[in-house]
Amino acid sequence: MNDWPEGWSGNDRGNRYGSGSAGAQPESARVMRQVRRGPAAPPQGAGVPPQPSYVNGQGHGDYTDARGSGYDSGYSTGQVYGGGDPGGPGGPGGPGGTATRGPRPAPNWRRRVKWTAITVVTVLVVTSVSTYFWADSKLRREVDLAKVIDRPEAGDGTNYLIVGSDSREGMSAAEKKELHTGSAEGKRTDSMMILHVGSNGDTLVSLPRDSDVEIPSFVGSESGKTYKGTGRHVKLNAAYAEDGPELLVRTVEFNTNLRIDHYVEIGFAGFAKIVDAVGGVEITIDKAFKDKYSGADFQAGKQKLNGEEALAFVRTRHAFAASDLERTKNQQKFLAALAHEVATPSTVLNPFKLYPTLGAGLDSLIVDKDMGLYDLGSMFFAMKGVNGGDGTSMNMPISGSSGGNLVWDKAKVKQLVSELNNDEKVTVSGN
Repeated sequence: MNDWPEGWSGNDRGNRYGSGSAGAQPESARVMRQVRRGPAAPPQGAGVPPQPSYVNGQGHGDYTDARGSGYDSGYSTGQVYGGGDPGGPGGPGGPGGTATRGPRPAPNWRRRVKWTAITVVTVLVVTSVSTYFWADSKLRREVDLAKVIDRPEAGDGTNYLIVGSDSREGMSAAEKKELHTGSAEGKRTDSMMILHVGSNGDTLVSLPRDSDVEIPSFVGSESGKTYKGTGRHVKLNAAYAEDGPELLVRTVEFNTNLRIDHYVEIGFAGFAKIVDAVGGVEITIDKAFKDKYSGADFQAGKQKLNGEEALAFVRTRHAFAASDLERTKNQQKFLAALAHEVATPSTVLNPFKLYPTLGAGLDSLIVDKDMGLYDLGSMFFAMKGVNGGDGTSMNMPISGSSGGNLVWDKAKVKQLVSELNNDEKVTVSGN
């Protein structure tokens, strides 16, 4: 195979050894005709056949042919055959040339960080919006406060009426037995609290279920019929049993002159499920107690309660001498601790705890028609603040009892309501 460049005649090759030559001398380094980079070499002497011109005597350098055109072999500079002008026939940009990869550009870190941030923000926004609409759709807005008549004027801040009912809705026979709830029909209020959220500290006031109250005139929630007040006095939880949440709100407002802005209710099963969803709630029990009715059996000290234990803790009253007042204190204590656990970063930032907690709570909560997720969040964070010492926790002031009912201290109640309505720091003490 002839590997000499085309265009070279046999005479140009000279009398060399190899490649089919009959010459006795070995051929010199193969060279290719190229454009001379420096000045042309001087012409050879007359009669002397053209010879390669070596610059350094080592066979490297410039060659001049008979026509006086020279070229640079490129050997000493590291060039390879076919090199030279990038735009020439042998160059990467010319015909028959091979394109070479240039240096790899440095990564544009600013652009990468920018697009990463945009992606992360987009995912967070989409997730947050989706979660909001999912959670909002699960709220059971079943209480219509527009049905409540003769309401007090609204004050500063926001007042929530938080109710724990003995509803057994959705519970199986096995769950009722496990949670010691019994199987009574209907539902009654086991606990009632007013949470005031304001700019001068939040206040949580428990309303004992045995509180002596007057049932005022009201409009039936189902019938729409107006029932005139007769001045009759009953236990506070009887108002709920008689005509549900709307009458309970009407009765609380009539006897306190404090306007209720939002209503929140949770039943037995929902309460236990929320506690289990957050992995239990840690609480310190001051004194050991036991109650066969609620299933409570607790030792003193710090401990974490699961759903079943928590329900027994907040329902117990037969183990205490001042049954209803002691129970309301335990209810306040536990609900504030639960709110603190729900609002911690370990729950809010952990989707494996957040979504089960939201699902358990939102499926079980019954709220008023105007309640939004923002209002619900505000309520939980206020309860967390009360638990952390940023607010006040108290029972409604009691002056005595009448016929087994607890009678409120009217003077203290009036002062308390005035401070709440004006969003002032509460100075009244409760029982």
